[in-house]
Amino acid sequence: MSIISSYAGRAYKGFRGEVLVLPSRTVVLLFCLILLLLPLVMAHPYYLRILIMASIFAIFAASWDLLSGFTGQISFGHALFFGVAAYTSALLNLNIGLPPWVTIPLGALAAVVAGLVVGVPCLRLRGTYLALATLAFPLILTGVVFVIPDITGGELGVSGIDRLFGSRVIEYYIAVTLMIGLGFVMWKITDSKTGIIFHAIREDEVAARASGINTTKYKLLAFCLSGFFAGIAGGLYVHFMRIAGPSTLELMLSFQVIIWVIFGGIATIYGPIAGAFILVLLMEFLTIAPEIRMLLFAIMVLLVLLFMPEGLITWVRDKIEKICPRCKLRNVATRKTCRVCTAELD
Repeated sequence: MSIISSYAGRAYKGFRGEVLVLPSRTVVLLFCLILLLLPLVMAHPYYLRILIMASIFAIFAASWDLLSGFTGQISFGHALFFGVAAYTSALLNLNIGLPPWVTIPLGALAAVVAGLVVGVPCLRLRGTYLALATLAFPLILTGVVFVIPDITGGELGVSGIDRLFGSRVIEYYIAVTLMIGLGFVMWKITDSKTGIIFHAIREDEVAARASGINTTKYKLLAFCLSGFFAGIAGGLYVHFMRIAGPSTLELMLSFQVIIWVIFGGIATIYGPIAGAFILVLLMEFLTIAPEIRMLLFAIMVLLVLLFMPEGLITWVRDKIEKICPRCKLRNVATRKTCRVCTAELD
C-alpha cells in the first residue's frame, strides 16, 4: 500500500505541477471531462451526431495546424489527405470486407503516401507557390474519381459502408477519445525537439539549413504526419457518414479547415480543435435563421479576425496568462513572479 500511495502522490504532484498550474490547461482538462461525461446526461442522437462531426473535423483542423501552422508549409489542398483516406477506407470495406478498425489505419497510411507524393515535388516551393501547388492535387484526384466511376462511384460516390459501431453512444466515445488522444499526440510532437525544428523551418528555413538541419527530411516528415492525422479523420468520417464522395476532396473543405484553424488560433493545436468545435456548433445553431445563416457566420469570423488576429483561443489565453521574460514559461496572469525562475513578471 505504501508503494501505491507513493506512486499516487507522485502522479498527483506531477498532475498539479503540469496541468493545474495554468488556467489554459485546466480549461482543456475540463473540456475533455465534459465531453466524456456528456452522454450520461444528454444522449440524444442528434446532439451526439453534431459532436461526433465536430470531433472528426477537430482532428482534421489540428492536422493542418501541424503542417502549416508549425512548419509554415501552407497547404490549400489539405482535403487531399482527408479524401484519400476516405476513399481508401470505403473501398477496402466494400470490396474486401475489412472492418472499420482495420480500414481507418490503412486509409491513414494511404494518406501518408499522399503526403509523400505532395511533399516531394513541393520541397523547393515556398509561400504562394507552395499553396497553389498543393491546391492542384485534390483537383487532380477529383478528376481521377470522375474518370473511373466503376471503382469510385463517380459523382454519386461510394455508399453502403459499414458503421463505426452499432450504437451512436459508442461511436461518440470512439470519435471523442480519438480526438483527445490524437490532439495530445500532436501537441507533444510540437512540444518536442521535432516541434522546435518545425518552428525553425517556419521562421527561417535558410538559417535552419545553415545550422545543419536537414530541412528536406523534416518538411517531408511534416507532410507525412499531417497526412496521417488527416487520414484518421477521413476514415472516421466515411464510416460515420457511410458514404465517400467527391465532397471529401472539394476545395471548400480545404478552405473550411483554414478558417477553423485561424479562428481558434494558429500554431497551438488546441486552438484549431476549439475553433472546429465552436464553428461547427455555431453553424448548427444558426439553422434557426437559414436565410441569413452564412451572413451571420461570416460576420462572426470577421469580427474575430479583426479584433483577435491571432485567434480567439490565443487571445483568451494571453488574457489569463503571461510569459516570463527570463525563462519564457507561462504563468497565471495574477502572479508577480515566475513560478520557476522567480523573475519578476510585467
